[in-house]
Amino acid sequence: MADRPSSLSRPRCPWAKGDPLYLAYHDEEWGVPERDDRALFELLVLEGFQSGLSFVTILRKRENFRRAFSGFEPARVARYGPRAVKRLLSDPGIVRHRGKIEGAIANARALLELRRFEESFAGFVASFVEGAPKVNKWRSPSQVPDQTPESRALARALRERGFTFVGPTVCYAFMQAAGFVNDHLIGCYRHPSFGARARRRR
Repeated sequence: MADRPSSLSRPRCPWAKGDPLYLAYHDEEWGVPERDDRALFELLVLEGFQSGLSFVTILRKRENFRRAFSGFEPARVARYGPRAVKRLLSDPGIVRHRGKIEGAIANARALLELRRFEESFAGFVASFVEGAPKVNKWRSPSQVPDQTPESRALARALRERGFTFVGPTVCYAFMQAAGFVNDHLIGCYRHPSFGARARRRR
């Protein structure tokens, strides 16, 4: 995880404003390559729960989600049954949506099944960006797509393997969050080219 900047004056993507949670998420996590399967499962579940909501709502409940979903350990979540679903539906600390809760459990089971045939979930997702993070060079938020051919292909492949709540838009948000693509604007200090441009100006 990147060092947290010492100054609030650094140029950032426009969405990273207002809430300190958003600022920290932008600076320390979003777009940073993550290749741990447990962490990736967490991001995929959170993006699924975010659908129809502001993501800052999910960030504010993130620790509650971690507690409620056994730290997002896929093997533990995969064993959840009706009693666990009932418990989660009565938990005010998370988003109580039956379909998304049952989808998270189904995704844990699908992830474990996928790993029977793939080296890792991380490696499987990385194959949709040819094994390396795709660095885009968007100049404004209006240029950033909400889905791409890669996210549509990933969504299709995941659904074929039993995953749910993994449409192309959710998959692209997941790919952005986990650093399979880098969609920081080129004017943002977190874009890989920012430091090189600053050195050239000096």
